[in-house]
Amino acid sequence: MIGHELGGRYQIIERIGGGGMALVYRAQDILLNRNVAIKVLRQQFVNDEEFIRRFRREAQSAASLSHPNIVSVYDVGQEGDVHYIVMEYIEGRNLNEIIKERAPLQVDEAVRIASQIADALDHAHMNHIIHRDIKPHNILIGRNGWVKVTDFGIARAVTSTTITQTGSVVGSVHYFSPEHAKGVTTGEKSDLYSLGIVLYQMLTGRLPFLGESPISVALKHLQEHFDEPRSVNPMIPQSVENIILKSMRKNPGERYESAKEMLRDLETCLLPERRTENKLTFADNEDEDSTRVVPAIKPQNRQSGGGSKLSRDDQGSDERQKQKSGKKPISSKTKLWVSITLIVIVAMLGIAWYVNKLVTVEEVKVPNVLNMSIEQATEEFSKVGIVVGDIARVYKEGVDEGIVYEQSKPEGTAVKEGSSIDLTVSTAKELPKMPMLSGATYEDAVAQLEQIGVSKERISKNEENNPDVEAGKVFGQNPDANAEFDPETVQIVLKVSKGRENIKMPNLVGKTQDEALKAIEDAGLKLAKDGIKQKSSYDKPLGEVMEQWPYAPDGDVAPGSEITIFVSSGYPSDAIEYTFVVPVVPAEDGQKSKIHIIYGDARGENQDWGTKTIGKPQYMSVDLVLAPNKDGYVYVNRDGALTDTYKISYIDAKQGTVPQPSLPVTNTPDESNHESNGNNGDGDNGNSDQNPPDTGMATSSKLTGRLTNGKMKGFRHH
Repeated sequence: MIGHELGGRYQIIERIGGGGMALVYRAQDILLNRNVAIKVLRQQFVNDEEFIRRFRREAQSAASLSHPNIVSVYDVGQEGDVHYIVMEYIEGRNLNEIIKERAPLQVDEAVRIASQIADALDHAHMNHIIHRDIKPHNILIGRNGWVKVTDFGIARAVTSTTITQTGSVVGSVHYFSPEHAKGVTTGEKSDLYSLGIVLYQMLTGRLPFLGESPISVALKHLQEHFDEPRSVNPMIPQSVENIILKSMRKNPGERYESAKEMLRDLETCLLPERRTENKLTFADNEDEDSTRVVPAIKPQNRQSGGGSKLSRDDQGSDERQKQKSGKKPISSKTKLWVSITLIVIVAMLGIAWYVNKLVTVEEVKVPNVLNMSIEQATEEFSKVGIVVGDIARVYKEGVDEGIVYEQSKPEGTAVKEGSSIDLTVSTAKELPKMPMLSGATYEDAVAQLEQIGVSKERISKNEENNPDVEAGKVFGQNPDANAEFDPETVQIVLKVSKGRENIKMPNLVGKTQDEALKAIEDAGLKLAKDGIKQKSSYDKPLGEVMEQWPYAPDGDVAPGSEITIFVSSGYPSDAIEYTFVVPVVPAEDGQKSKIHIIYGDARGENQDWGTKTIGKPQYMSVDLVLAPNKDGYVYVNRDGALTDTYKISYIDAKQGTVPQPSLPVTNTPDESNHESNGNNGDGDNGNSDQNPPDTGMATSSKLTGRLTNGKMKGFRHH
């Protein structure tokens, strides 16, 4: 089989298991590009037509089950004499391997596994399907720890002729219910008995009943009591032992009424208030199959005087024997009666032959009605005198609704005219409903869809801004929630929120504090906790925003983001605000001159004080800000030429010792060669170049004119 392409669709890759009735292979579904498990019927059963019919019908019934704890059946088919079932492929191990490796299991793990099995059985029983072969070999544990029950319907397909051939029924005898061992009709409670044994084995590491032969084990199910679980493993809580004791009662009436009831018990048995509950007790009524001691039946003594029937018969026989002394001739009357009797017998035989000839039904050949509608099949059967029997309606992939894809007797089979042929007709695929995914993260939504059989490749993501939904969460889906869909073909689109749409960060620098707070609110942003920081500055006035954090102006920022602003607290505490009074004169008395003043201080270099036209000597005030590491200076330009340079020391300003210049002497016509060019009258030339003064000087570098009474009027200092 390895390498064979089964049904033109399934590429056989490797054999992964097998049992008494079938072999299991891993295969690649070429059409859907996925791994599947294929169970192939063993060759010794391919000629048992009744077995094949029941086998396929049960498999089709199992295919109607859709539950996360049941291995899905995808397809049932036949290729030549190969009968196969295509199922979901589970990567993992079966429970029997896990029990052999590390039993007894932890109580919570065993209860979790049993709960999922009970959930699967509840779904099956609700759909009128009984498993009848619950055992660890048929419980698969995926790599993610998820439990899957497999082989639904297979045990029910076993006939009386295959019990001893395949060994599959006998092989499961350790998990038989008593009614199963009796050979009577089994129901849902038989599955619960088997589940109780599986739970017993997980928690104790051994089976409740063992024997030298399958028959002896079956008898123990009927007659004997098993060792209670807590006597084998004292770590088992009483509440869990109670579940095993109740599910394994020999009388079905004393077991759980349903798998749902057992599931509820499993889900609550590990709660603190239940762990120490009282042990369940039952009235041990004797079963009619229980082993009993029956008194032996003793023979009755006969009295010699009465005589027995046998002795009397023997005596009569002797007397009759004595009377047989000679032969008596046969009378004519006797001969007459013998002749009449022979005539009657011959007449009756003749009548029987004639009646049989009249009622004999001719045989006809069964026509092929596959791929026909019910109406067409009925008409085709009526042509040869065959009627349609039971019609099973089961979905089959690739077959349209209402089309026959199986008939109980193959084409060409000889049957009596008037016989009925059962047909299997495809129905519309039973589709699951789309779950509600809104509110889940995209990853969780994909995991939910994969769990119900949707391939990740058929799920697409559409991200959109949504101010009302947290980023990364689903807020829309197509198909909608509760809509029917086909997991194998559906294309699903999930709308995922990107949160609110980003906005442009406003520029807050240069605004007042109140203006900045309003701009933050208008933009849909928030002021961070302790989001107003005070910071001293020489160049920013009090109350003006100096910086914004963490977003620069015009950058993208999510709505509702928190912003921090740094607001100027004014000059540092060690700064000195000082007004320096500058004396200026025109170039010639009575003439107009333009005075242009440039100054520098802690706020910056080469600041423009302004230009003023004067016609007579006067004073101009220049406001300076001095810092411990930054002195001030003043440049005076007259008619475009630098005339005076003054440097103001921080230390002098702090101590009040800044020299104050007086008005310089203006030039007269006869003194035109002594223009005010920085000469102080003593022949000392000042700095007349255009370079800024050395800010490290502690005193004024140039004094022009003269002092009036040792103090310049209008001067002030700090």
